[in-house]
Amino acid sequence: MSIVIITAGKETIGWEKALKAKRPELEVLVHPDVAAKDKVEFALTWGHPLGVFKEYPNIRCIASMGAGVDHILRDPELPVSAIITKLEDPNLTRDMGLFVVALVLNHMRDLTFYKQNQQQHNWSHKRYLTTDNTTIGIMGMGTLGAHAAAELTKLGFKVNGWARTEKQLATIKVYKGAEELNSFLAKSDILICLLPLTSQTENILNRQTLSKLPKNAFVINVARGRHLVDEDLIALLDNGHLAGASLDVFREEPLPEDHPFWSHPKINITPHIASITDPASAVSQILDNYDRLQRREPLKNVVSPELGY
Repeated sequence: MSIVIITAGKETIGWEKALKAKRPELEVLVHPDVAAKDKVEFALTWGHPLGVFKEYPNIRCIASMGAGVDHILRDPELPVSAIITKLEDPNLTRDMGLFVVALVLNHMRDLTFYKQNQQQHNWSHKRYLTTDNTTIGIMGMGTLGAHAAAELTKLGFKVNGWARTEKQLATIKVYKGAEELNSFLAKSDILICLLPLTSQTENILNRQTLSKLPKNAFVINVARGRHLVDEDLIALLDNGHLAGASLDVFREEPLPEDHPFWSHPKINITPHIASITDPASAVSQILDNYDRLQRREPLKNVVSPELGY
């Protein structure tokens, strides 16, 4: 059996080297240069061309190169018999937690404000926020959300979570479902989105929900661009309800040159770099599932197409 790598414009050489370093005898193929597509049962993918799996009639596992799977599930022609898996790499989780902490502290201590002042030779200052008077709300209590919550709690923040279903986490109150969303939002001075992208969570950061945040709340989106309604965020920044936002993900990437986010004084932009998969770190769990598939054993980190995660 072999592994085929299928992407649309993403560099594959790192994955090829990492797979061969761990398993020299493994046949690693890169789409579309695959002679016998009917013999391929395992695909490693990110942002694949829609409908491409029709070319692989015997595919049994479609593995994401990252923690997200919305790029796979958006394909209306996925083979119904294929198992879909995601990555749960400790390095990804660690890096996301560190990035979220960095964005929170940047906001708390007004570092962007002082960078702007430096450029203007301006020696003014303003009072900063403290952990005593700031509550953080995290939307999404999966592996990434729970880890970020734990890291922020260590720094002295009060942290609440929100999830689709009930979850029990030590020291963190987790609100659940639509019935508790407004209560969660009302207590979130800093709102962090770490939700999976599903039909239920798309556009969840809209004018109605963001208006429920306390005045001068700050929004951080490190999940997916389609969670956020762009024009609604801008409206609430412009009318003074929100203090600002840090955005790492966008509906269209790269962000179009004429997008208003680029020049908005209350928005910080990073180019989807919060947590980047290291093939050398992640390849072991890919190969573990590859071996499990051969042995007809249950795979790890299986995704429900119905739930979207």
